[in-house]
Amino acid sequence: MTIGNRAIGVDEPVFVIAELSGNHNHSLERALELVAKAARCGASAVKIQTYTPDTITFKSSEPDFVVANPTSLWHGRTLYDLYAEAALPYDWHRPIFDRARDLGIECFSSPFDETAVDFLEQFEPAAYKIASPEIVHVPLIKRVAQTGKPLIISAGMASAAEIDLAVGTAREHGATNVALLKCTSSYPADARESNVTTIHHMRALFSCEVGLSDHTPGVGAACSAVALGATLVEKHFTLRRADGGVDSAFSLEPAELSALVVETERARLAVGSVTYGPAHSERASLSFRRSVYAVHDIKPGDVISRHNTRVIRPANGLAPRYFEVIQGMIAQRAVGAGTPLHWDDLVGDR
Repeated sequence: MTIGNRAIGVDEPVFVIAELSGNHNHSLERALELVAKAARCGASAVKIQTYTPDTITFKSSEPDFVVANPTSLWHGRTLYDLYAEAALPYDWHRPIFDRARDLGIECFSSPFDETAVDFLEQFEPAAYKIASPEIVHVPLIKRVAQTGKPLIISAGMASAAEIDLAVGTAREHGATNVALLKCTSSYPADARESNVTTIHHMRALFSCEVGLSDHTPGVGAACSAVALGATLVEKHFTLRRADGGVDSAFSLEPAELSALVVETERARLAVGSVTYGPAHSERASLSFRRSVYAVHDIKPGDVISRHNTRVIRPANGLAPRYFEVIQGMIAQRAVGAGTPLHWDDLVGDR
């Protein structure tokens, strides 16, 4: 799979997506700074969201349209007001895409209805992302797939059957590059509910690249996911959590995003393959193993004992497993203190 000029796969650097979401805090200047900081932190792409409150919900204070979960960051808010605060103005898209291209970082969006796709096509985005709640929005997936662009589908809350329907719809309508993101759609998410071991199963079941859309604090879950085969990682990104905003509580700051880029790549490289014995870089360290040395001067005819030999570093003499074997053997030549002991120095059965 490729997004823009970047190949994505287990043999490629992790594709790190900085999700800007609502962290613009109603400032285009801040949104552009987020793009610049993401690029400096080494992110592969920045992602925005394209919707208006009217294209995603209905303006009402009826119970159906109010966040009822008492543990939610947004408890008590109407959906309309929440999305009005988080929405990225449509006239900001052009400068954001332009800034990303100027900085050499990919930029794409999550559209939340078909009209958003029509709007985004003018910017020639490198890909599209289907947000977790939209995985059941089959008409939207069909429209995105018809663009022929790479498609990333976040699978938070989705059953295997729902994922299968989404992937099947995408492929049926023209999407040839499809990736899935394992996701826990709670904000912030509990690492114990990440279940990143599912990544192996998703890759086998749906025959596509699989990554992680992560809402847990820090970078631990992302590194675990990469070690288990994730090739993409998405995290929400802000300049400073203290600035507030609808997504700030579960977003990474610049230093953390830099760490994410570095540590997920280290995790990928560390996986390697099944191997035993010294790595190339370890060979010089073999000398720090122990071996049998004379610790007192030994004359020809002396009996080898624990008094005149010891198992010490370095590893230039007989291996430690022979220490018991040589006890009681006779020296056939002089061996000075601090000299490694070898079979040729001894007389007797081995």
